[in-house]
Amino acid sequence: MITLLKLQTEYAGVVSINLFVTLLCACIVIGHLLEENRWMNESITAIAIGLCTGFVILLTTGGTSSRLLMFSEDLFFIYLLPPIIFNAGFQVKKKHFFRNFVKIMLFGAVGTFLSFAIVSFGAATIFKKMNIVGLGLGDYLAIGTIFSATDSVCTLQVLNQDETPFLYSLVFGEGVVNDATSVVLFNAIQSFDLSHINSTTALQLLGNFLYLFLISTLLGVFAGLLSAYIIKKLYFGRHSTDREVAIMILMAYLSYMMAELFELSAILTVFFCGIVMSHYTWHNVTDNSRITTKHTFATMSFIAEIFIFLYVGMDALDIERWKVVSTSPGQSIGVSAILLGLAGVGRAASVFPLSFLNNLTKKAPEDKINIKQQVIIWWAGLIRGAVSVALAYKQFAREGYDQTQGTAIMITSTITVVLFTTVVFGLLTKPLIILLIPHRKLARNLSSGPTTPKDKNLTLPLLVNEPNLESGQTEPESQNGLIDPTEEGSSRRPRLDRQLSATSTVHHYWRKYDDSFMRPMFGGRGFTQPVPGEPIDPSVRRPPQSP
Repeated sequence: MITLLKLQTEYAGVVSINLFVTLLCACIVIGHLLEENRWMNESITAIAIGLCTGFVILLTTGGTSSRLLMFSEDLFFIYLLPPIIFNAGFQVKKKHFFRNFVKIMLFGAVGTFLSFAIVSFGAATIFKKMNIVGLGLGDYLAIGTIFSATDSVCTLQVLNQDETPFLYSLVFGEGVVNDATSVVLFNAIQSFDLSHINSTTALQLLGNFLYLFLISTLLGVFAGLLSAYIIKKLYFGRHSTDREVAIMILMAYLSYMMAELFELSAILTVFFCGIVMSHYTWHNVTDNSRITTKHTFATMSFIAEIFIFLYVGMDALDIERWKVVSTSPGQSIGVSAILLGLAGVGRAASVFPLSFLNNLTKKAPEDKINIKQQVIIWWAGLIRGAVSVALAYKQFAREGYDQTQGTAIMITSTITVVLFTTVVFGLLTKPLIILLIPHRKLARNLSSGPTTPKDKNLTLPLLVNEPNLESGQTEPESQNGLIDPTEEGSSRRPRLDRQLSATSTVHHYWRKYDDSFMRPMFGGRGFTQPVPGEPIDPSVRRPPQSP
């Protein structure tokens, strides 16, 4: 009897996985058919399909369930999030990212603390007056971290780093740092004794955050440099390109898991590992491996994104939680509206004042953030996503769904806010950019359909002189005709160096140090010598190497 029940459970699990994979395929097909629709993107498509699927499951199960799979924080943080964040670091244009690094850290770290304080204080003040039971100080602080975490995944789809490079690097880079800051704050809150909180505890919390931030970043840089050194010295490609691809994937994932093992910020670790790998490791492999890794990382990230939003759509109809909150539906709607309002106020408090402070310290007009750009940064940062859902589950569903009404309301409200912001703000971000940044070419590109970095990497193996639509400059050609994640054209490096040194002395000295020490040791553009017998595709021409 026990064996029969076990077989039935395993069979049900196999059926659920088959149905879920089928839905993933449907999301890709429907997303392709809607490619010409500028109002839609993969996130909204997956959420819509998830909602429809959840409704069908509710009908077929007699209103007992709406999901095919049970949500697991481990599934999200260990398997789905790493490829998304790594690919983001691997694909990001480092020139724009590091030129705006101070702004990114200002918004991502300081801004998150401001938003966290406002949301936590507002939730504690308002919810106590609403008599929502079952919530303590730790829960209110956790709410601050949950609704301060922006959705960098959706940002990838509503902004384009080739059309709006400044906004993309700022919003996306801040989103990654913001997510990392929120997770570190959340974990710190879980580990501290909040029954005796004082100024010493607050200082310890700040010190712990700075320590985790620094060590996590250094671990990611170390893992990226180690992979570059190993591949440069051993050069697996002389015998097998498969080994090169495998070692890059495994080293990237190892960096994430090592951060988890040492209880660091794995998001920061794998993001900076991706940046370092794109700068050094990617240039040390064969041309075949370069093409393979670019497509592999982008594909893994794409599938993980669709998986997350598809599940969120289905989980929005979880009948068990809605039964708990059904006695006070008005209260649940009110909580969702309040949380959305607090997130908006917290976001505004972290964008507009910090932008004002940034503009006071900048003299060049191109280094300042104008009011239209501030509005777009504020709007795009209001989108809440999978990180918020995962943290909400971790905080409020530790003992199942039959807890207090307050914890059930918090989970349903979190999903409601995520769905609303993803659909509404995701739909309106592109039209808002067209309205505030009128540019005929930009408008023409957006009206012909959304072009995401992910799509561009998967469909355009050649990248030649993409125009920088915000500054009027032209991006350099990439070597080999391949997509180069570093986007730093060697043919135009002297001119770029002069431009960057005029605005960023740190970047100028880093370039000199990189060329004289780092690249000769770890490889990179112009410092990797071809190996005789290299298994290179004869259709791909290797450019002459720098001396």
